[in-house]
Amino acid sequence: MTLYALTGPRGAGKTTLCQRLIAQAKRAGCDVAGVISPAVIMDGQRAGFDVEDIRSGARRGLGRASPQPGFSLSLGRWFVNPSALAWANQILSCCCPCDLLIVDEVGPLELVQGDGWTNGLVALRTGPYRVAVVVVRPELLETARAVLPIAASFDVQQQADRERLVAQCCR
Repeated sequence: MTLYALTGPRGAGKTTLCQRLIAQAKRAGCDVAGVISPAVIMDGQRAGFDVEDIRSGARRGLGRASPQPGFSLSLGRWFVNPSALAWANQILSCCCPCDLLIVDEVGPLELVQGDGWTNGLVALRTGPYRVAVVVVRPELLETARAVLPIAASFDVQQQADRERLVAQCCR
């Protein structure tokens, strides 16, 4: 089991790289599991983000930039849907074993408050998986290192890091 952290600022392409890893691993016949959080774009602006079960492709609205029914949890500038958060946490409770596990992303909710995708943290610590990728913002990377067995971190803004991570996950 090897765990890698993927880091980079907001909008740098972390989820896009995760989608590339998923596609390549599936083409190679790997069992890929976990969750990704793709952006929701409206009128050319990021209006929120969803959560997607990698195995099934099922998707739910997770965060929105403005208040909406069901999005009752306020986290920074986002309004989060607690039922979608719980749904994704349930997915993360049964994602292993797998060849490639992706958790996009863990943040203050998980790493500071001990809430959110707690099952994702358990899966990342205990597996079993061959390779796992956890998405973490740069300001939380050291906090993540304190609670997760991260072997190496890769910066999505660095071309060489992107290519090394693809090589590690898709071999």
